[in-house]
Amino acid sequence: MATKQCDEITEMVCLESDLQDGQMKEVEVDQNKILLVRNNGEFTAVGGLCTHYGAPLIKGALVGDRVRCPFHGACFNTKTGDIEEFPGLDCLPKYKKLKKRVKKMSGRVPGVSHTVVLIGGGPASLQCAETLRQNGYEGRIIMVTKDEQLPLDKTKLSKVKSVDTEAKTLTFSDGTNQHYDQLLISTGGRPLQCPGAELKNVKLLESYKDATEIHQMSAGNKAIIVGTSFIGMEVAAYLSDKADSVTVIGSSKFPFQSSLGPDIGKMTMQMLEEKNVKFYTSNGVAEIRGENGKVKEVVLKNGEVLPADIVIVGIGVIPNSNFLKETSVEIDSRNAVVVDKFMKTNIPDIFAAGDVVSFPLPLVGHKRVNIGHWQLAQAHGRIAGLSMLNQQVVINTVPYFWTMLLGKSIRYTGYGEGYTDIVFKGSTEERKFLAFYIKDEEVVAAASLNFDPAVARLAEMLLMGKRITKAQAILFCFHRSDDLSWLQLP
Repeated sequence: MATKQCDEITEMVCLESDLQDGQMKEVEVDQNKILLVRNNGEFTAVGGLCTHYGAPLIKGALVGDRVRCPFHGACFNTKTGDIEEFPGLDCLPKYKKLKKRVKKMSGRVPGVSHTVVLIGGGPASLQCAETLRQNGYEGRIIMVTKDEQLPLDKTKLSKVKSVDTEAKTLTFSDGTNQHYDQLLISTGGRPLQCPGAELKNVKLLESYKDATEIHQMSAGNKAIIVGTSFIGMEVAAYLSDKADSVTVIGSSKFPFQSSLGPDIGKMTMQMLEEKNVKFYTSNGVAEIRGENGKVKEVVLKNGEVLPADIVIVGIGVIPNSNFLKETSVEIDSRNAVVVDKFMKTNIPDIFAAGDVVSFPLPLVGHKRVNIGHWQLAQAHGRIAGLSMLNQQVVINTVPYFWTMLLGKSIRYTGYGEGYTDIVFKGSTEERKFLAFYIKDEEVVAAASLNFDPAVARLAEMLLMGKRITKAQAILFCFHRSDDLSWLQLP
């Protein structure tokens, strides 16, 4: 029976011979999905559903004692159930004798005066707080955010006006002050604006409230979206069956052109055009005109005028670090807070995480990068929390993100900046593909559609430092099998 080390999960759920080393199987016990894993002759059992959005882990990538979710890339230790890569907060339950074993968290203990202040209510702050409590921190944790909602699946901006690093004091926009012993800066990005942004019905998507208002204002009306990256395209897809008309304006020829490449960009554009979304590409906004303070029309750079009831702007962000300008905290030329591999700034007891930072990425030889991914923000928050507790754990993660358009999810892993070529297995015309991004004759990133769990498995390869050459990628693309183990992952 495959229950030797699991102490009789249940009788006859699986024969020992059903699983070989490096294999996993999903079973159901008392309506609970359980993942059985065999490694080195040892059987373990953990929860079978990802704690992020409930994806079945049996469809993910198992490498050693880690299973990576096929949907959004979260990783779990199959021996302990611990979450080791994000997104998500919770560990998997570990099963033994049909009982769940779940980690207990500490809380604040009266009389402990130490205070950690987290500026920002996004994933980096949330994960930092979670890490502190999971590792026994008993002091006070204060999270500062301008948003009215508790932390949810969206990054936020803060309401901090200034920081006095000598006195260890924050000044808020309402004039009040707060002392800190340790500080996390996780203020995210500040959206770029376009002409006419002050008009009513010109919206940014920053919060739950913004999302609600965009939904309400767009229903049955003419919606114009400025920007063809992830925010703009996802909003266009969402509104395609709700607004009277949806128009997208972009500066490049195709959406996602710089990040995912022209072929994938063209495919996503066609997907939305099939839903009657109209595109004005290689163009831009010259002016947004209003009447009685409300948006009326958008003037393009080529002179065309488009009527509009609502305009949603998603043309990018810059790190939100202006409140640090009068401090000695190191800021780079792109406005990002500079941190080391422990998420420490150059000022003692000040840490930073998330979209606001420039951090050393091991995948590219510890080059400093600024990347706005949900998964990375959580990874940063965890490392920052451990550093606050003097646990010296270095940041070692592989970027992983996804975008959902009309029920189809494109997944991406790696760091493809500066790629020179893309090698495809499958095709964008079929809307089933695995794309390898090549730089200096090596695979530096990958994207997929309807090709799970390829990107999850490639993320594990990249994390382990496995080198995949362009020649190997081309051979794999012509190989009959879709199984990436053909690339001889050790």
